[in-house]
Amino acid sequence: MDFMKIITKQLIEIIEWTDDSRDTLSYRWPDEDKEIKNGAQLVVRESQQVQFVSEGQFADLFNPGRYQLTTQNIPILSTLRGWKYGFNSPFKCDVYYINTRLFTGNKWGTSNPIMMRDKDFGVIRLRAFGTYDFRITNAALFLKEVAGTDQNFRIDEFADTMRSRIVSIFSEALAKAQVPALDVAQRYSELGDALLQLINPAVSEKYGLEITSFLLENVSVPPEVEQAIDKRSSMGAIGNLNDYVKYQMGQAMANGGEGAAAATIPATMAMGFGMAQEMMKGMQGGAAGGAPATGAAAADPFSPAAAQAAQTQVAPATPAAGAMQVLTPAQAAQVLGVAEADVLAEIQAGNLKARQIGSQWRIAQAALDEFLRG
Repeated sequence: MDFMKIITKQLIEIIEWTDDSRDTLSYRWPDEDKEIKNGAQLVVRESQQVQFVSEGQFADLFNPGRYQLTTQNIPILSTLRGWKYGFNSPFKCDVYYINTRLFTGNKWGTSNPIMMRDKDFGVIRLRAFGTYDFRITNAALFLKEVAGTDQNFRIDEFADTMRSRIVSIFSEALAKAQVPALDVAQRYSELGDALLQLINPAVSEKYGLEITSFLLENVSVPPEVEQAIDKRSSMGAIGNLNDYVKYQMGQAMANGGEGAAAATIPATMAMGFGMAQEMMKGMQGGAAGGAPATGAAAADPFSPAAAQAAQTQVAPATPAAGAMQVLTPAQAAQVLGVAEADVLAEIQAGNLKARQIGSQWRIAQAALDEFLRG
């Protein structure tokens, strides 16, 4: 093998790169310590740019097309190399292919909940996620700040950095917007467009990228807040609790069994209270009309009249009659045939009158009767 053939094999004549990975952002063309031949052909396809780097300095940038490398079309490299009068010798230079196509469907999301103030729930924690599309717009800045000298820089190597940057801007923008948590779902598109205007300047200036589309797909609240929302929705669906309780009682009585027994509890207790009230009135009337007999009975304490007067005096002090006048929320829920949470919700709404003693609620039977009457 003669010397000229050895020299020829060490020279690069065609530089081109085809991407079939669909996730490569930049690619450093492997030269394997070979030199680029004067007049070599450079092929740049659509959705590609080529950035020349000479000894760590950014040189010429080539857009899609086919080029013959001479001093006429690599003026920056010629200046860096000091070729004042043209050159005929081979040269070494790093060649980076930049993929400028649109990278779509990239996911973002909050790894930790975002703390924010809400007018409905106070301080709550929100999680959010969605997708975004981007492309490279400044090859030199992207290589300098992101890819570096990586020979094959893929999107998964940059996903965490982009996600953190987007979440940071999203958190700040959401806090400033002061959009209620219950209204966020109705304003996904509006929030996405507004956030795009905030994210793009920061990302473009820092990384040489452009976010073309930013989508907010879902915003979720903690489970306890979801339960509160569900309870509020349930109360709205039920409507008038009094009519709902009456309906449940009627259904249970029609079905029979344990449901019928539970349904008769309110009527049974109402009858008991009515009888107790009638007994109290009768005893009060007997005491007023039997006052002289009491005096007469004092002469003979063992007479039948004295025994009857003693019973009349003891009956009003019976504690059982007084104890039946007050119910706990759980007892009231059993009487009404509903959940205890529904009774507490009516108390909080002011529809059912009750008194709080310490951390416990007590409901007067009269208040419960008034509530059932509507």
